[in-house]
Amino acid sequence: MPPKFFWETKKLDELTAREWERLCDGCALCCLQKERDSKTGKIRYLPLACRLLNLKTCRCKNYTNRHQVVPNCANLTPVTLRRYRNWLPSSCAYRLLFEGKSLPSWHPLISGRKTSTRQAGMSAHHRA
Repeated sequence: MPPKFFWETKKLDELTAREWERLCDGCALCCLQKERDSKTGKIRYLPLACRLLNLKTCRCKNYTNRHQVVPNCANLTPVTLRRYRNWLPSSCAYRLLFEGKSLPSWHPLISGRKTSTRQAGMSAHHRA
């Protein structure tokens, strides 16, 4: 039997801060402006990014201080995940695990490559 990964053996609220951060696939879709269709309820990602988002790397330019610089930046934690879940992309690791699903094969923790999310076309790269 193959060894289990940390996200398969722990609940989200049992993860260390480092494990929680490692779950992020770096898609940066949470850093794009979104709107909800009033008829269908579907979330649409707009081509407008947070001013701290580096669109080439899909990483925050000031991650440590992002909540001070951009006060409305979502503070995603195991506690706030329920509130933000529907605004996260369906491919988001936090959302997938919250919903009892597996990580996709392109996720960096599975592929072993930091760039796999972008290479799979699952990031905000070239969307804003």
